[in-house]
Amino acid sequence: MLGLCPFHNEKSPSFTVSPTKQFYHCFGCGAHGSAITFLMEHTGTSFPEAVRTLAASAGMTVPEENRSPRQQQESARRKAEESRHTQVLDAAQAHYLKQLRASPAAVRYLKQRGLTGEIAAHFGLGWSGTDRHGLSQVFPNYDDPTLVESGLVIESEDGRRYDRFRERIMFPIRNVRGSLIGFGGRIIGKGEPKYLNSPETPLFSKGQELYGLWEGRQAIRQEGQVIVVEGYMDVVGLAQQGIANAVATLGTATTPDHVKKLLRTSDKVIFSFDGDGAGRRAAWRALQACLPVLRDDIAIRFLFLPSEHDPDSYVRELGAEAFRACLGDAVALSRFLLDELASRHNMTEAEGRASCLHEAKPLLAAIPECALRVQIEREMAKLVQLTPEEMALVLAQQPAKPFAPGPRPAAGAGDAAAGAGGGQAHDGGPPDMGYDFAGHDFHDIPADESDFVDYGQFGSQGGDPAGAEGGWQQGGKQEWKGKGDWKGKGDWKGKSDWKGGKGGWKGRRDNDVGGFEGRRTMPSLAKRLLGLLLAHPELVDSMGDQQLEVIDHGPHLGLVRDLIMLAQSSGARHVGALLEAAEPDSDLATVLKGLRADILSQEDLPDPQTEWDDALRRIEFDSARTEMAKLAAAGLATEEARKRYLELSSRMTILKGAGLR
Repeated sequence: MLGLCPFHNEKSPSFTVSPTKQFYHCFGCGAHGSAITFLMEHTGTSFPEAVRTLAASAGMTVPEENRSPRQQQESARRKAEESRHTQVLDAAQAHYLKQLRASPAAVRYLKQRGLTGEIAAHFGLGWSGTDRHGLSQVFPNYDDPTLVESGLVIESEDGRRYDRFRERIMFPIRNVRGSLIGFGGRIIGKGEPKYLNSPETPLFSKGQELYGLWEGRQAIRQEGQVIVVEGYMDVVGLAQQGIANAVATLGTATTPDHVKKLLRTSDKVIFSFDGDGAGRRAAWRALQACLPVLRDDIAIRFLFLPSEHDPDSYVRELGAEAFRACLGDAVALSRFLLDELASRHNMTEAEGRASCLHEAKPLLAAIPECALRVQIEREMAKLVQLTPEEMALVLAQQPAKPFAPGPRPAAGAGDAAAGAGGGQAHDGGPPDMGYDFAGHDFHDIPADESDFVDYGQFGSQGGDPAGAEGGWQQGGKQEWKGKGDWKGKGDWKGKSDWKGGKGGWKGRRDNDVGGFEGRRTMPSLAKRLLGLLLAHPELVDSMGDQQLEVIDHGPHLGLVRDLIMLAQSSGARHVGALLEAAEPDSDLATVLKGLRADILSQEDLPDPQTEWDDALRRIEFDSARTEMAKLAAAGLATEEARKRYLELSSRMTILKGAGLR
């Protein structure tokens, strides 16, 4: 059989398939392989996924080794559940498409963004409508649990139900096989969040999926590279201008799973971020995710647009050719790594060069043994004015410590949070972990919009350590004074017990973390986050910029920050692996040792992501409330204070509507 090749752009057919010989071959580009390799190359699936897909199409079952009847039953149940979810999502997508055709306002918005009907149809863009119960038109049984499990409907604590997505342009999210697994919604009027994703479901995990990968698979093959951008509209806007090989992360930082999936589609990846500080921080986190998978046969580059532009606005204003020219000037990963490290230190002084090498140690250690690592180490040696042999000796003398995810903010950057007790006192961690995501344009706040139930303030005055009993001290060594001493490398005493359900952490005393007794207790919400992260380290893979910002500025979250940094830098997703990666004498290692047995003995929570998101929203809500109280007590004497008060009030309303429990 003869046809046009799907792996390169051609007008005369040169792609052949031989059913008798069981292979395909293109005489134009040389693509060659079997049915399995065709699926792997064409859709980006892994070998096992390709085998299972082909087996299913032929009515066969792939044998699994050493599977008990219970495991087989569980697998069948999971497949049936996924099938139900897929059917529900497909029905909702048909509804959203129908709603778009009937909504002049939504169509007008897409036209204003420069999109044609053809490109909207290619990506399956839809409209959610404005009715709180719009999906009841599609699903007569609106009480079907599958609607909630698939993320389409929200059920409040009093049992009321309503659609998750309203007044939003709908972006269907597909996996590498083209199956619908979730939605992203972009509000077209005023309101927050600007972008809203489906929650974590059996089909959908934000930390593993990429928007546009299915739609852009052929263009990625033809172009020989894949462009990673930050938002849905960037992907669609670039495709409208003929640049169809772009994909986007789903509101989260780039994860190692993202990078592995990208490298299955192309050996050349270009990350395109805004040129502002937030964009460079996002790029730095992407670089860290890339380091463990670097090889000599791949190319990873970074493109920084002018600060006033994102890819969508740039290509609309300056055109596709200008953007392609920028792609040609993208910076190699090695160059970005070295330049970024050098920018953080005074390289004219011996102290600065030594500090630079110290920060580079864990980054270099994360790169697998390959020629590229040798090249980067030689460049690093030149940068710090050492010979390669001298630098190798220094690197061998001291083991690398986990690296921080980003640059330290300038002095005063935490002032806004100081009034709420945020970013000023820490649970044994360093004074500042270096996160600063203010101004990042692409937000994804998982909102389940259930009714608001007040938890009450935590700590003293919403978490302000200053007036609390017990003596939490800043500067020098931080101490926890009381019966159980926490002093730097102090002991974590008592028996801890992580219970499932609503995210409770129970110890010998109700307010003590793991039976950690003192005159001043750790706030319950910080305790809740720490317990969740210890029991489910995989939560770090789905963290977005806004969540990291809340953690960075939240009160008493030093241990949480330390644990996140350790998981991100080491790649550990299990308490035992985290313990191996931690510094032996660190406070964090002490905590992990004390809690390891208890964590391993507990069953997984049914939905740890929901518990995590809820705790973060509560912390942000209480911090905002505390700052508002201080502003009000000062009399709102200035215009700046009044403006800040209104901003905080608006944010609290959004958080309240987003489903604080």
